[in-house]
Amino acid sequence: MAAGLRAVRRWGLVAAAPGLAFTRSAFVVKKANNAQPNWLGVGLAFSTSAALWAFLIKQHSENVMEYERRKQERGHKCTGCS
Repeated sequence: MAAGLRAVRRWGLVAAAPGLAFTRSAFVVKKANNAQPNWLGVGLAFSTSAALWAFLIKQHSENVMEYERRKQERGHKCTGCS
């Protein structure tokens, strides 16, 4: 019998105390104002995206250059260098 009560409590099948039912939520829902967009948020979103794309393209070009350099080193079979 005690194991059954523990399972009921663990799964939350027991009704919550009345004082806990009327707590405030941390998330507040309000109607979006589409007439005045949040331009600071829009600017931050686009600039962050542009910066990440620039970093990605720069990193890709560096990786391609390193790949080409290593490919040429593998093809170099000179006995005087080593």
